[in-house]
Amino acid sequence: MSRTLTTLLDDAAAATPDLDLVRGETRTCTYAQLAERSRRVAGGLAALGLRPGDRVAIAAPNGPEWLEFLFGAARLGLVVVTLNVRYRESELEYMLGRSGSRLLLSAPADGDADLRGLHRDLRPRVPAVEHLRYLGDGPDGFESLLGDPAAAPAHTPQPSDAAVLLYTSGTTGRPKGAVLTHGSILASARAQVARTGSRPGDVMLGVMPLNHVGGLTCTVTATMLAGGTVVMPPGYSPGGALRSLAADRVTVFAGVPTMWSLMLSHPDFPGTDTGSLRVAVIGGSNAEPALCEAISRGFPSARLSNLYGMTETSGAVVLSAPDDSLDTVAQTLGTPLDGVEIRVVDDAGEVVAPGADGELQVRGEQVADGYWQMPEETAATFLPGGWLATGDVVAVTPTGHLRLRGRRKEMFLQGGYNVYPVEIENVLTRHPAVAMAAGIGVPDPVLGEIGRYYVVPRDPAALDVDDLLGYCRAHLADYKVPRQVALVPELPTTPSGKVAKSVLREWAAGTAGQRTAGHRTGG
Repeated sequence: MSRTLTTLLDDAAAATPDLDLVRGETRTCTYAQLAERSRRVAGGLAALGLRPGDRVAIAAPNGPEWLEFLFGAARLGLVVVTLNVRYRESELEYMLGRSGSRLLLSAPADGDADLRGLHRDLRPRVPAVEHLRYLGDGPDGFESLLGDPAAAPAHTPQPSDAAVLLYTSGTTGRPKGAVLTHGSILASARAQVARTGSRPGDVMLGVMPLNHVGGLTCTVTATMLAGGTVVMPPGYSPGGALRSLAADRVTVFAGVPTMWSLMLSHPDFPGTDTGSLRVAVIGGSNAEPALCEAISRGFPSARLSNLYGMTETSGAVVLSAPDDSLDTVAQTLGTPLDGVEIRVVDDAGEVVAPGADGELQVRGEQVADGYWQMPEETAATFLPGGWLATGDVVAVTPTGHLRLRGRRKEMFLQGGYNVYPVEIENVLTRHPAVAMAAGIGVPDPVLGEIGRYYVVPRDPAALDVDDLLGYCRAHLADYKVPRQVALVPELPTTPSGKVAKSVLREWAAGTAGQRTAGHRTGG
């Protein structure tokens, strides 16, 4: 079926007009109210002279206004550039400038940061930005974007039209703006709904940021397709998430590993009623077996699924099968979603033998339409025949499940042996005294590179590094045993909650401070 974001909303508003789509911190918005407000946003944007194909940006916390802006822009054929409210001068200058955004809707402040002042200083360096609007009241407030729906010229978006320009994190270089179409977003969300068994009346806790596919596709679009409601706080806190799980009778929750870990270790967790949760999804990065087991124990009424996707696939492309055992969920990414083709290739681009390691490449309607105005980077990732090079190394099991080996760019060569940090991280987190772990390769004059692992202990006084290394020796080949271990109170994360390994590399290079207790093994 050829659908777009706007037809999805209008169909849902006609079928269930009074059903809550978003329960925000300060107000609730039904499907019909979102449809009506988005039409007014389209009228207001048209009155500013914006026309199909123009880019408009948003940097704001999750809330009803975010979605009203998105769907209003979509009605006019505009492309929404989704920015994180935590972005500052260098990121905004680059992304607003590269995208040619004509309007920026932003929160007026982020904590102690005065974003209005930042934008005033930045304005001369982003001349394409003609209009600044802010959440809240006042002449430049969000309400000023609400115009006459009749002022918007007739426009019918097509599934192949660009809907969102979503910039990657840029951990391996300059950020790249992935062009997500109406069709690619809906294809990913539709396949996810079918696999997870989401259904009308579901209540999903939406804590993934809307400027990320985890919030935009995996949460909001998927919930709309299922006919459910999203409980949407402006940000994530483990205590707040636990309170919402109980008070809102949440049935579906998807979070990155750090979110699950923080909830399970929160002092309020033992007394929280989690019995309403039916679907638990862990995604965004490697799902450590120890964490999967802890989630299963802590949320016994929920079926746990592992989700694999990326910005360039508009959301999920691989998910645990409905009948997967806990061990299978913990050990694999799952199987390709309906409509997704995969192949595993070597460095020469040749398909590897079954069970061998290679780069995962995917093909399907979910794949984005390249990178915005970056032809070389697009050609390197979006390959002939519709294939997308993910950069992830996997092996396919005899049952068709994908076993993650690690990122190609995270692999390091230690004394001639390939080492993928994710395998060692999984062993480290199985140790009862370890809460979280993340590793990188660092230069070594003898072996070329060695593994340095940052470990968050459950109780610093109870973790003995020698004991931890002995545990690793019992479970890993000798060349995989960490050569360096640093104990840290927490791991740095990206705005979407993933471990920020670029920051770990800065720590290792001594360019950023850290409170650590270190240990180096011999040989």
